[in-house]
Amino acid sequence: MSRISARLEQLASAGRKAVVPYIVAGDPSPDTTVPLMHELVAQGADIVELGVPFSDPMAEGPVIQLGHERALMHRATLRDILAMVAEFRRTDNETPVVLMGYANPVERIGYEAFAREAAAAGVDGVLIVDMPPEEAGDLTDQLRPAGIDMIFLLAPTTTDERIRKVAAMASGYLYCVSLKGVTGAGHLDVSAVAALLARIKAITSLPVTVGFGIKDAASASAIARVADGVVIGSALVERVAAATREGRSTEELARDTAALIGEIRAAVDAL
Repeated sequence: MSRISARLEQLASAGRKAVVPYIVAGDPSPDTTVPLMHELVAQGADIVELGVPFSDPMAEGPVIQLGHERALMHRATLRDILAMVAEFRRTDNETPVVLMGYANPVERIGYEAFAREAAAAGVDGVLIVDMPPEEAGDLTDQLRPAGIDMIFLLAPTTTDERIRKVAAMASGYLYCVSLKGVTGAGHLDVSAVAALLARIKAITSLPVTVGFGIKDAASASAIARVADGVVIGSALVERVAAATREGRSTEELARDTAALIGEIRAAVDAL
């Protein structure tokens, strides 16, 4: 059983829901990421999603796009991010880490080399936003023997037939996009999310997390009532941006950013 599956099974057995923060690796600087990861875990994160900086992050709204730009100013590469995960693993060998990004950097390294290096660094899951299941077979074939879960997105527009296709290839969990739009959009419709999750749950037993549009304790709590976990991205990246504008130290940035996860953890656990 993968580290992701073990964590989600443990939470489900305890009647709890996963809190999954997303940050852009290398934002606002390479030396900020690992301290922030540790602080997120201290505040209650169950899985950490690391965005791999990319020049054209098509699924992202303006907040996360700017996070990618700040990271790329320091020329953060995929191998730099793997080094960050390895550093994180020196003192945390329990919290699952998922890389979320785009196909080009992985293809530049090569699937076999990427799977080998990601496993050695301690990566648990990979989500490639622009790699549909029809194109993901070769990468999945490299990741699976390395013990790395391949995670896919589902959207409000996904048909039942496609949910079956995705679920057959996925492992760890499925990431359900809550709305038609990009990250950080504000029109979260909980009833529509619940209906989509009911369709997904009728097809697969894989856990389902929900992201896009979850900004605070109230929205996280509402979604956690119907999902296995909640993903918080833009709201965290905006806190990173604010701390950067204010010239905060790495310690202050990590504390102020991760405080949101503490609020969400408390709200979700109160269900």
